[in-house]
Amino acid sequence: MPPRKPPLGDQELALLRFVAEHGPLSVGEAAERYGAPQGLARSTVLTVMERLRKKRYLRRKSRMGVFRYESVSAPDELLRGVVGSFVDNALAGAVSPFVAYLAQTEDLTEAEQAQLQALATRLDAKRKGSGHG
Repeated sequence: MPPRKPPLGDQELALLRFVAEHGPLSVGEAAERYGAPQGLARSTVLTVMERLRKKRYLRRKSRMGVFRYESVSAPDELLRGVVGSFVDNALAGAVSPFVAYLAQTEDLTEAEQAQLQALATRLDAKRKGSGHG
């Protein structure tokens, strides 16, 4: 398993998700399409993108003299990694508080509830198939 990447701040995560969904982007494009609506200066967007690159979440390639940044992970892989980091760092590796939160929240849509049910069924089948239990 590859080493865990450094944790992300809220602003880093938001910009990373934007780049993952819309990239590859130059700093100028990211500043215009993401930063401006958020009230962020181009220099701030550049700083955050470079921080993400140094943390190995973004890579950049020079195309015709302009650096274009893209996520090293697909958006769904990115979110799995963020959730994994949250469980590891904020919950000390225990998923039960997260599951308890989901069970008590009233904000889940029917589709999200169906996804959770399908996941629980898949986990149960996996557990039974491995001979444990």
